[in-house]
Amino acid sequence: MVDNDREIVIEKIVRSKRKTVGLQVTDDATLVVRAPFGISNESISYIVSKHINWINQKRYEIKLRNLAFSPRKFVDGERFLFLGESYELKIVESGDERLKFQDKFYLTKSSLTEAIYLFIDWYKRVGFEKMLERVKFYANIANFKYNRINISNSNKIWGSCSSNGNLNFSWRIIMAPLPVVDYVVVHELVHLEVRNHSKDFWDRVSMLMPDYKKQKVWLKNNGYLLRLK
Repeated sequence: MVDNDREIVIEKIVRSKRKTVGLQVTDDATLVVRAPFGISNESISYIVSKHINWINQKRYEIKLRNLAFSPRKFVDGERFLFLGESYELKIVESGDERLKFQDKFYLTKSSLTEAIYLFIDWYKRVGFEKMLERVKFYANIANFKYNRINISNSNKIWGSCSSNGNLNFSWRIIMAPLPVVDYVVVHELVHLEVRNHSKDFWDRVSMLMPDYKKQKVWLKNNGYLLRLK
């Protein structure tokens, strides 16, 4: 949808039972509008046009921020994030594993052309183990009942909770500090019982994680760093 008067492109509209219209500019500068079922596209365009300065400012900030991020080249000495810490990559002639982590990342020279896929596979594998650990920890505290855990390739959604109790987490979140990982875990666990983002939802999140706002802000400001390209 395009607001013809002011040339704002609305790339995605998500309709739900919510009562108000919410605007979000994602990490790739996409404008997402979250709107009630009953509101017309014309009304949405009008609301968007009223916030054109905010939207353009957010997009400008995101583009500047993305310019500061350098896609990984997988060269000797480059650093990669894991649980909020930065670890050096060493290119080695050979090894018993193509990619190994032991205080540093060790990548065999013959695997350079597949490095990004090996890193993603590693983050997924280790991420599943860590997410399972943290989900069990908080589920035991508050007696949450979930079905299973999945690790996704999502570039825009850190976590989600399906209607049948499956918890889904992006592999990228394992790059973040553990308190941020825990925030995403708690967020989705609470969604097992409270499907919206009402005051009740945030109150329950706060009970499990009193400083959740700090972790939420960290993710908002630094989430763009949690990627390889």
